[in-house]
Amino acid sequence: MFVPSCYGRQSPQSPPGQLLVGLRCQRFLAEDRPKGGQRWRNPGPGDGGSAPLPPPVWNQRRACGIGFGGRGGFGARASTWEGRIGGRGSMLTVLRVHLPSEIPVVGCEVTPYVLLRWPDGSISNDDVPESAPLNGYCMRYKWYRNLGDQKVAVCSVHPTEQATLQCLVCLKEKVPIAKSYHCTPRCFSDAWQHHRSLHERAKKAVNENGTDEEEIFGRFNSGGSGSFNSGLSGIAPNLLQSPGLNNGPISVYPTTVADKSGEAWSEVARSRTYTPTADDINHVLKFECVAVDVETRIPVGNVNTVLTSRVIPAPSPTPRRMVPVNGDLLGQLDLDGQTSSGTFSVLSYNILSDAYATSEAYSYCPTWALSWPYRRQNLLREIIGYHADILCLQEVQNDHFEEFFAPELDKHGYQALYKKKTLEVYGGNSNAVDGCATFFRRDRFSHVKKYEVEFNKAAQSVTDVAMTAGQKKVALSRLIKDNIALIVVLEAKFSNHGTDNSGKRQLICVANTHISVHHEHKDVKLWQVHTLLKGLEKIAVSADIPMLVCGDFNAVPGSAPHALLANGKVEPLHPDLAVDPLGILRPTSKITHQLPLVSAYSSFARMVGVSRGLEQQRRRMDASTHEPLFTNCTRDFIGTVDYIFYTADSLSVESLLELLDEENLRKNTAIPSPEWVSGSFLHLFQFFVSLSDDDSIRPRVSTGSHQGVILSARVDSCVICSFLEGLG
Repeated sequence: MFVPSCYGRQSPQSPPGQLLVGLRCQRFLAEDRPKGGQRWRNPGPGDGGSAPLPPPVWNQRRACGIGFGGRGGFGARASTWEGRIGGRGSMLTVLRVHLPSEIPVVGCEVTPYVLLRWPDGSISNDDVPESAPLNGYCMRYKWYRNLGDQKVAVCSVHPTEQATLQCLVCLKEKVPIAKSYHCTPRCFSDAWQHHRSLHERAKKAVNENGTDEEEIFGRFNSGGSGSFNSGLSGIAPNLLQSPGLNNGPISVYPTTVADKSGEAWSEVARSRTYTPTADDINHVLKFECVAVDVETRIPVGNVNTVLTSRVIPAPSPTPRRMVPVNGDLLGQLDLDGQTSSGTFSVLSYNILSDAYATSEAYSYCPTWALSWPYRRQNLLREIIGYHADILCLQEVQNDHFEEFFAPELDKHGYQALYKKKTLEVYGGNSNAVDGCATFFRRDRFSHVKKYEVEFNKAAQSVTDVAMTAGQKKVALSRLIKDNIALIVVLEAKFSNHGTDNSGKRQLICVANTHISVHHEHKDVKLWQVHTLLKGLEKIAVSADIPMLVCGDFNAVPGSAPHALLANGKVEPLHPDLAVDPLGILRPTSKITHQLPLVSAYSSFARMVGVSRGLEQQRRRMDASTHEPLFTNCTRDFIGTVDYIFYTADSLSVESLLELLDEENLRKNTAIPSPEWVSGSFLHLFQFFVSLSDDDSIRPRVSTGSHQGVILSARVDSCVICSFLEGLG
């Protein structure tokens, strides 16, 4: 009997139970069911312990993934059994096994979901390893690679498509072979600039170093999962080595085993989690798990099996080049070791929280490309590939910061600071709450102070001062959005004075924020940005230092928040000011700031020259706003919401990362996609500290009469702990 769990249809060529894309079903075998309503029971004393064990009750699930149906195609085939075992007392039982994603990708961990009934009767998906058994039982896991599947070449850009042509120049230059395949002539043509950069890098590396293909691109990338970071000096060895090194002592595994149908399988791991390697590309993997007796090592239940679809190489993002303000496009930039005196680089990136990366929100993106194990590796490779001195990341989940980004970036020399959103609105798992993370290279900067801005506390202050109890409740329901900002003061370990820094400390203040996404609450967006700027003004008065304001402001060019940032004020007749039901923006004459902020992207407007590269970048800019045409490109929205602003009296832009074109991103409908794993793209700028030795000629921030922010200092950090007097 077939019981579909969602819409779909069955392929006439598929065996029973294997369905086309979008359908998952369950097949219940009648011969394995109790007859006439009877229920299985454990043998009792009267049975003399010799009653036969019942056959297992099992469900077979088969789901055809993307690509080809039928045996051995690009479809996932998964089977789960529930074994109800008679015999001695309470034991460990496997209830369900399934994969988090239907398609495994080279370099990305696969951890099956295993639901267990513990000996005490409780249900859990926690592991029970041999080192911590329960009632003498533990779980045993094995991974196998199918040896019978015929190897086929797949497209390096669209890994679910079979390759039909190959770049011969890649073969000549010894670029990893998996990167040379394409599915169509159009696919090859679109990727030609990417190929040229691969050819140039390979030729340059061989000429200079005499290294071979594996050393240039890394064994990890040779499987087709390569990114622009290949060959860069700053990449840790563990990212460039085969991920299989973490899958267990392969040397002790048997060469091959055969299943009941005669198919040959090679054992590749004995762990719950497996990271596919380049050797797995185009092969089906099999995961087995079973509860075993710790003493006898004998299984006490049925072997639970899950089959994956074919393993694919990770798509390679198109490399992006740096554009100097006074020149043409640079080649692939390794900022490490190429910075001049007084120069540093800043990267800002909304990485898209895993909690928001759902198939419901981004149905056009394959589910495997939305999975966190896939996205986190791509994000990390992209971020560390630029060797930026300062990283400002938004939508970083609390658990992902602690378990992944902080330790991984620490390996690359970064110190981490983090502020998660407040929890007054969010009602889910606190570990899944996102926030802002700022990292800096320890060899370039040292940490001086940290400020945490909680807009919820500012809202409490505003309503306490000017509203009745009834008005306050209504106001807080509108103002409290859980958004935050993280402000960090750093001391540079370099100087714009060459080798002699005259004993002066070079401080730099970096603000990292994520403003409210609620588009109908324009007043709240403007109020949050104004509150942040008032806090920065207080810091600027106490310490006259260069400032950077980075983040996702959820405000398009021309909106009131953008106008305030770029112009220092909002025109009284601006349409956004008409939305002010709480009166928090009145009088509008006070919605100002005195910081000399300039959008970093406006540097494109000052560029000179008529080269093809510069003209291409200018076409990707809005001439009226001097901002990019877009920084966010999903199916439902395209526009600019991410910015980096800097104080132009003390900093200047040296170079910036080239912008992406819409046609490139629309190849996969929109982003996120297998190539670009966030809904926004990364922003990178190189700045020069242009401080004058004569402080008298530098514009200072006007102190005015603003008393909205009170800072309380701690030994090593400061916290914006309260906003006691509003912004009046």
